[in-house]
Amino acid sequence: MKGSGTPPAGIALTINGLAIEVPVGTTLLQACAVAGADLPTLCFVEGLSAVGACRLCLVNIGGLSRPQTACTTAADEGMVVQTSTTTLELWRRLALELLFQEGNHVCAFCVAHGHCELQALAAQLGMDHPRYPARRPLRPVDASHPRFLMDHNTCILCGRCVRICAEIEGAQVWELAERGGRTRLVAGLDQPWGTVAACTSCGMCVAVCPTGSLADKGLTSGEKRPDPAVAAQLGPTRLQATLEPPTWPGTGRGAGGGAERQR
Repeated sequence: MKGSGTPPAGIALTINGLAIEVPVGTTLLQACAVAGADLPTLCFVEGLSAVGACRLCLVNIGGLSRPQTACTTAADEGMVVQTSTTTLELWRRLALELLFQEGNHVCAFCVAHGHCELQALAAQLGMDHPRYPARRPLRPVDASHPRFLMDHNTCILCGRCVRICAEIEGAQVWELAERGGRTRLVAGLDQPWGTVAACTSCGMCVAVCPTGSLADKGLTSGEKRPDPAVAAQLGPTRLQATLEPPTWPGTGRGAGGGAERQR
C-alpha cells in the first residue's frame, strides 16, 4: 500500500518491447531470461558473484549513454532495455574475436574441443575465424598438480575458478595477477599449482572452466566434459549447452572446422 512503508513486491520494466515484472533484487541478466532474451556470457555462473569480466552480456538501457553489463546491473522500476542491436552484436563478436586472437586457441587439439563454452559461443554468433592476426603468445603449462593441469594458452581470464575456489570451496587458491595485457592466473603466491597447500583437489575450478585451460591430466582432444554434479550444485549455466558439439549456422559443420582456423 502506498505510504505504508512496505517495500514493493516486484519491479516492472520493459525488455525488447515486452513488459515484465520481476522480484526486487533481480539482475538484468535474470530479467532478460524471464523475457526470453538469451544473453551470451562466459564469466557468469549462477551461484557465484557476478563480475562482468567478459563484457558479452552488454545491454542498452534507456536514458544511459553507454551499455551496461546485465549480470552486474540490478533491474529497476521503469527500465527500458534492449538486448539485441546491430551495435551490441558487433561489440559482442569483437569481444569474442579478441579472446581468440590474444590466446592460443587451436580447437581441434584442445581437450575441451566440442564441449567448450568459448567455442559454442563462436558458433552461436556465427564466428568461424577471427579477423585479426593471432598474437601466439608464449605461455606456460603448469602440470605440477598430481591430478590436474593449467594451460595458460587457453585461459580467457574469466575468473570463474577464482570465485568458485573462494566462495564455494573456501580455499582461495587462485587469483588474477598483474594488469592489462599482462594479466594472468596465478596459484597461491604465484607458485606452481601442485605446491599450494591450500588446494583441496576438489576439482571445482576444473569443472567451471569454460575452456580447456583447467583440465584433468591424461585427457586428449575433446575428452573434457562438463561435470553434471557441479552444474547441478551451482544452477543452470551455459555448461548444459556444450554437452553436444556446436554446429556453425548455415554450414552444417561441427566444431572441428570452426574457430581454430586463424588468419
